[in-house]
Amino acid sequence: MRSFLVDTLGVADAFAVVWFLAAWIGYGWFSERSRWAQNGLQDVGDQHRLRWARQLVRREMRMTDAALVGNLMQSVSFYASTTIYIIAGLLALLGTLDQVIRFASDLPFARESSRALWELKLLLLLGVFVFAYFKFTWALREFNLLSILIGGTPWMRAGEDDARAEAAAQRLGKVNSLAGDDFNRGIRAYYFGLAAVAWFIQPGLFIGLTTVIVIVLYRRDFASPTLEAFRAEE
Repeated sequence: MRSFLVDTLGVADAFAVVWFLAAWIGYGWFSERSRWAQNGLQDVGDQHRLRWARQLVRREMRMTDAALVGNLMQSVSFYASTTIYIIAGLLALLGTLDQVIRFASDLPFARESSRALWELKLLLLLGVFVFAYFKFTWALREFNLLSILIGGTPWMRAGEDDARAEAAAQRLGKVNSLAGDDFNRGIRAYYFGLAAVAWFIQPGLFIGLTTVIVIVLYRRDFASPTLEAFRAEE
């Protein structure tokens, strides 16, 4: 695999692609599955989703909850629609690649590349946004299923049938968290898609911007004022 990448892309481009994929996959694992993930914004957000669910099952009137889920669905739908336009634009670029190459060759610090390498760059970028589209559409369906669960969850008075209420809250919180996690993965793909654009200029810039994206994501997920506000005790 390593020899294939080097022979096809060259040392600099091959290293840039490997670094990009390692950063994307590695940060996803770090922020979701590592032992440090429990201190991150995603895990703390999941705890608040469970608290929301516990409040929901005790409320007889749930118009506010339905409105909140509708707002979440609207946000995901916006990103899904935007992503399909980006994918269409990238497919259109594949048909006008010669003009794109001529335009890019005039950019400062641009590096001369073969048409085959340009096609690989476009395909990588296309793959990133196809991944994002799948995540957004699946998150949208999960939020749709959450709305069905809310509609089917009976009102449980405070102090009555606590075990059943907790089971319902756990179910609601889990589906809400799964939808939110997939939405976060789609957003993360957007960030790394911005890094992939830099490959069209130079592999060194691609590596540098990928590193910057990881730092930005880490600061927002593990060292942001928003996280501190979420952690604040009532």
